[in-house]
Amino acid sequence: MTNLNSQPIDLTELTVEQVQAGFASGAFTSESLTKAYLERIAEYNPSYNAIVFFNEKAVEEARAIDKRRAAGEKLGPLAGVPVVVKEPMDMKGFPTTAGWSLLYSKTGGVDLMPDTDAPVVDRMRKADTVILGKTNVPVLSHTGSHANGSWAGSTYNSAGREFLPGGSSSGTATAVGANFCVLGLAEETAGSIQNPASAQGLVGIKPTFALVPNVGVLPLSSLRDVVGPIARCVRDAGLTLDALAGFHMEDPKTTAAIGKIPKGGYTSKLDKNALKGKRIGTFGTGWRVSSFNDETKELYARAQSELKKLGADLVDDPFAGSGFSELRKAVLPGAEFDARGMESIAYDIQKFLQRQGPNTALKTFAEFAEATKAEDAFAPEGTLGYMSHVPAFVESAKSPGTPPDMSAFIALRETYLNIFNSVFDKHGLDAVIYPQMRGPLGSLHGSETIDGMVVSEVNIAGLPAVTIPAGYYASGAPFNLVIVARQWCEADILALAYAYEQGTHHRKAPKITKG
Repeated sequence: MTNLNSQPIDLTELTVEQVQAGFASGAFTSESLTKAYLERIAEYNPSYNAIVFFNEKAVEEARAIDKRRAAGEKLGPLAGVPVVVKEPMDMKGFPTTAGWSLLYSKTGGVDLMPDTDAPVVDRMRKADTVILGKTNVPVLSHTGSHANGSWAGSTYNSAGREFLPGGSSSGTATAVGANFCVLGLAEETAGSIQNPASAQGLVGIKPTFALVPNVGVLPLSSLRDVVGPIARCVRDAGLTLDALAGFHMEDPKTTAAIGKIPKGGYTSKLDKNALKGKRIGTFGTGWRVSSFNDETKELYARAQSELKKLGADLVDDPFAGSGFSELRKAVLPGAEFDARGMESIAYDIQKFLQRQGPNTALKTFAEFAEATKAEDAFAPEGTLGYMSHVPAFVESAKSPGTPPDMSAFIALRETYLNIFNSVFDKHGLDAVIYPQMRGPLGSLHGSETIDGMVVSEVNIAGLPAVTIPAGYYASGAPFNLVIVARQWCEADILALAYAYEQGTHHRKAPKITKG
């Protein structure tokens, strides 16, 4: 696509800062930039299947922003910036399918059509972004590895079509990684921001629980689910979090965020020297009894050397002897995933359906279960079959309109936080930095899954995490680190991520292809 001067717009790794500079200089408009992205999407999305619903008004909305800019009107902080939204987020005019054929009329299901936007979508509109469309996910966001079961088909990894793309925010990560947009909205219950961001060499922010409203997003757990950004650089992720974070009247838990948002926003502490003198914990069996692939060990050793060169003091396995790793409890023998906190899913889905408005096709969990009984997600062999092994869920599902007793989960969260904070106090830690995954990515249609090293610990505890590119495996698959710190410390860990990003410049623009 060409700009006003008939010169092509280079979309490669465009940042918010570069986009805003282009608008200011007149190099391009929001309309011409939007058209450029749509042309790139038309050419390459068929090979990557990142975006499954398109906003047909995107060019019109971009043109309206240009007119407002020309008239000197005050615009939102991300005015004219093209973005994508994860599919399970309610967006007026679009069905919310959660990747499930039974929740989409064109594949034989029923449409869930919301009357209003989810608060996070509304906030992106109020920031004056241009929403290009909604992105692919696995059925009910059930896996952190891929979107292979989606009614829309598999999503491919922008770093290499042969690799797992990460999930469940697969489409968002691919759209951002393949330069189909500038920014993307993602959501996580257990690795669904971290995994796809890491699998595609991107920056993802899994925020502190209750920092960002998540009502209006088809839930897996109202006590674990969080919405956050995926971007190609730390500054852009922070700017997106600025637009998303804070109290919302529809989501009372966000009162916890009052007084916790930093003055000046989430980019206010970005400094290339931010790692100097910081005490950083490194991975060990005190966090989780896991072993890394040999190549992962080598890449992590290099990353530790880089952190030292950038001024950090490393503390080996600070959680040793703390009892932290013993808190893990896999939902099934031999599994890695800890599903505690998801007992409320029947109640949560019913509340979600009620929020969609009186015109929604399904108004109760019972109606939801009846409409999808052909593929009962909660049966032992269903998509979320592991929940059939959770007695509290089985009991709650008998009366989904009644708030379930979640006191055991709250006690678990408190225990996690008490140990985490005690270790940080004992060792004077500013953060811990680990490999985000145990080993390199498996193949898209292989039997391997992604094992994230802070999943589900940070999701149960409600802690923030930021992924940052840290190199590549010999296969070409990305290697990312994950930075974790105390609740509400997003600005601090973004500063650490920024210092590492600026000191290493590991991310490289992928060479996308037509499949």
